[in-house]
Amino acid sequence: MRQSQLFGKTLRESPKDEVSANAKLLERGGFVYKTMAGAYDLLPLGFRVIEKVKQVIREEMNAVGGQEMLMTALQPKERWEKTGRWKELGEEIMYQFKDHSGREVGLAVTHEEPLTEMALRSIRSYKDLPLFVYQMQTKFRDELRAKSGLLRGREFIMKDLYSFHKDTADLNHFYTKVIDHAYKNIFKRSGLEVLVAEASGGSFTKDLTHEYQVLSDEGEDVVFYCTHCNFAQNKEVATIQEGMPCPHCKGEVKKARSIEVGNIFPLGTKYSERLGLIYQNEKGEKHPVVMGSYGIGVGRLAATIVEIHHDERGILWPEAIAPYQVHLIELLGRESGSIQRVRKAVEKLYKTLLAKGVEVLYDDREEISAGEKFADADLIGIPWRVVVSEKTLKEKRLELKKRTEATPKYITEKELLRKLKRPR
Repeated sequence: MRQSQLFGKTLRESPKDEVSANAKLLERGGFVYKTMAGAYDLLPLGFRVIEKVKQVIREEMNAVGGQEMLMTALQPKERWEKTGRWKELGEEIMYQFKDHSGREVGLAVTHEEPLTEMALRSIRSYKDLPLFVYQMQTKFRDELRAKSGLLRGREFIMKDLYSFHKDTADLNHFYTKVIDHAYKNIFKRSGLEVLVAEASGGSFTKDLTHEYQVLSDEGEDVVFYCTHCNFAQNKEVATIQEGMPCPHCKGEVKKARSIEVGNIFPLGTKYSERLGLIYQNEKGEKHPVVMGSYGIGVGRLAATIVEIHHDERGILWPEAIAPYQVHLIELLGRESGSIQRVRKAVEKLYKTLLAKGVEVLYDDREEISAGEKFADADLIGIPWRVVVSEKTLKEKRLELKKRTEATPKYITEKELLRKLKRPR
C-alpha cells in the first residue's frame, strides 16, 4: 500500500477528549475515527489490524473443531422472553425498540437464545454431539460508561463460540481444552500475558466462570492473583485478599487492576431446558443438551495490545497483529539525479517484497521530511522499518530497524528477504 494514497492520516496531537493510550494512539495513527463515545469507525489500518486479530482467533477456533457462522443482530422479542432475558437485559444494556409494524425487536448483546433455537433442527441424537460453532459479529450494548477507546464500546465486534454436549463431563473436557490451549494460544500470539481468573456468571449462569485478565492500570476490573502459581479471582467473587498466602501453593497474593480480554461460561442446561433443546441417548432416554459459551472482544483485544505494547513514540504491534509487516521509507534527497535513483530502487524493492508475499506500507509521500516519516513510522508501529536513501544505495545496503530496538542495521536485499521469510 502506498502511504500517499492511504485513507486516514496521522495526527500530530492527541485528541483532547481521550485519556486511554489505545484511544489516543489509534486515532492519532489513523487506525480509527471516533463517531461518538463508544462507536469508532475502522479506517484501513484499523480494519487490517482487526482482520489480523480475527484470523488468529479463527485459526485457534478451527483447531478445536469450531465451525464458523454468522447470526443476525436483529432479534424478535419472543425468542428472549422464553429465558426471561428480554426484560433482564433490557433493563441493563440491550437496545430494544418497535419496528414500523409495531413489532418489538432488539439488537442482540449475546447469542445463546438464537443459537439454541437454531440447534433444535440439528441436534436430536447423541450422535449429533458434541457440536462447536462460533461467529465474529457486531454487537450492540447500551453502555452507560462507554469510554477508554475500543475497551468499552456501544458497538463492537465479538467472537462467541458455543459448545453443545451430552453431559457435564464432556463439557468439562472441552472447557479445559479451550482454557489450556485455544485461548492461551490466541493471547500468546497476540503478545499478551493473561491470568485465568475465577469470576461471576452474571446473567449467563449461576456457576463460577473464568475470565482472561491482562494486568493494566487502564483496566476496570480488579483481580487478586498469586505471583507463584497464577491462581486468580475477580474482586467480585474473591475469597483471597492481598497479602494472604495463596490457598493452592502458599505463594504471595497481590491485587491489581486488569482488562478482561475473554471469558468462558459453563452454561449447563439453562438455555436448552427453557428452549426445548433435547437429545436422545443410546438407550432412547431424553436429556437436555449441556452447553458452554466462550467469548473474546475482537476490538477490545486490539485495544489491549496497544495499552500493553506502546512507548512514548507510538504503538509496538506484535507481528501477528500488525497491519503490515514492513514500513518501507524512501528518502529522496534534493538533487534530481539522486531522486530518480532512489525512487527507482525503492519501486523495485517494493514490487519484489509484494511478489514474495510480504505486506508492505510504502511511504512514498513527497515533500515530507525524513523526521516526519520516521515519527509516523514509530506512531503506526509496524514491526520492521526499511529505509532506502542515497547513502544506502552507495553502500549497496538497506537500513533495517526493528520497532522495538533503538539501533538500525545495514543489510543486503537478500538478507532482508531471508529475514522476512522466518516464521513469525
